[in-house]
Parts: sequence; C-alpha cells; structure tokens
Amino acid sequence: MIPAEQTTPASLNRLPVSAYLRAFRGILYRELLRFVHQRSRFFSALIRPLVWLAVFAAGFRAALGISIIDPYDTYITYEVYIAPGLVAMVLLFNAMQSSLSMVYDREMGGMRVLLMSPLPRSYLLLCKLMASALVSVPQVYAFLAVAWWFGVEPPTMGYLWLLPAILSSALLLGALGLFISSFIKQLENFAGVMNFVIFPMFFISSALYPLWKMQEASELLYALCRYNPFTYCVELIRFALYNRANPEAALVVGGCLLLFVGLAVIAFNPQRGLMRAKRG
Repeated sequence: MIPAEQTTPASLNRLPVSAYLRAFRGILYRELLRFVHQRSRFFSALIRPLVWLAVFAAGFRAALGISIIDPYDTYITYEVYIAPGLVAMVLLFNAMQSSLSMVYDREMGGMRVLLMSPLPRSYLLLCKLMASALVSVPQVYAFLAVAWWFGVEPPTMGYLWLLPAILSSALLLGALGLFISSFIKQLENFAGVMNFVIFPMFFISSALYPLWKMQEASELLYALCRYNPFTYCVELIRFALYNRANPEAALVVGGCLLLFVGLAVIAFNPQRGLMRAKRG
C-alpha cells in the first residue's frame, strides 16, 4: 500500500485495472462477511416487511380497494400493491445500516486506513455503495420468495427485470444515507437522525397508497410524494416487477443517484472522528 503522502498523479495513472478490481473484491468480501456474521440483520430485513405484508395488508384489504392502474392490467389485492413498496423498504433499511457501518468505520479508523491506498476516494466510496447494493439483492429475493405464499405472483421474467431496478434504487438510497452520515459527528446520534429520514421517506410515498389516493386526501401530501425520491424507487421496482418500463422513474432515480453520489463524495470526511478524538 502506497502512503498517501507519496501518492502522485503519475502513480495513479500507473495503477493497473487489476488494482481497482482487487479493491472492489476486498470491499465486497468485507461487506459479505459482515452480513454473514450478522444473521439478525438478514432476519430483521426479512421479517420486517413480512409483518407489514401479513398484518398491515390484512387489516387494510377491505378498506382500500385498488383500481386498475399501471402496471397492473386488472384489479389487484392490497398485498400485491404494497409488495414493491416493501421491497423498497428492504433496500432503504439496508442502505441506512450500511451508512451506520460507514460512520463506525470512520470513528474506529477502518475507513481512514482504506483511504490511504492510492486509489481515488470517490472510487472507494462507490465500491462501498455497490457492495452494499449487492448485499441487498439476496434479501429482496428472499422476501419475494416468501411473499409468493401471500398471493404476490409477478411474471417470471419480472424477477429478472427487477435486478437493475433493485441495484439502481439501492445505490441511490445508499448514497443518500452516506451523504447524511457525513454530517453525523457521533455514532450515538445516528439512530435518531435516521428515524427522521426513514419513516417520512417511506410513509410519504407511493409505497402504501397510490398517488391518486394521496391527491384525494391532501394536495400537500401529494406534492411531497411527488418530490420524494423514494416514490420513484418504488415505482421503478413496481413497473420492473411486471415487465413494464417507467421512463420518468428511471430518469429521476438516475439523476438523484448522480446527485447524491457527488454530494457524498464531496461531504465525506474520514478524519472527522480522529479530529474529535484529538480535541477530547
């Protein structure tokens, strides 16, 4: 590993592609190990949406009738409607847990050691985001496998079309969490801050109710849903799961992804925890 003070633009240009691939494999392997050793993380990611599917949907099935809306060709049950929103919930909670690990690494020094390598900081953060997104994939498909028993039966090809929608949405939510975590100075403050992000993003979206129902209830809520990036993640997943394209959702997710990745790279300061420790 080349010390940071000896890194020059010329040395960066001499780095082979294998060095970039090796760094990505290392970060991905570390995320997978962390996921395997934290079995409760997998079960909580699976049980949380299943509770919503089994309990919440059962209570609202009779009260909320879902009309024929895109991408559905007929009337659907409430369980079928909220399934894409619950998939996005899995991605959202996993992204915030990944951001928590980033705060922990920054506090304990792991990320500072990683950033001493001659690879660009932006590339290392992208590797972290991609590794977190890939870890979300088996959680999503495990949830959909169990949701099949609750009547959520999308087309078989929908599971294949779902993969790019999952990855792009997971990257967006992970970048958002990383950007927010860059302003959190203490690990103890993370949970409180995230609660003000996760729940408003989830409830003020199309995850639980169609947008036209939100518009009937309140124009303000409808406007907030329209400006919520999580809404477009849900709709991108919903359309992909039923072999349909949603250009508007794809453009918004792609644009927000680029925006938050750029902001996260600019705002992330791996020395913040060290500087606070020195002041202490």
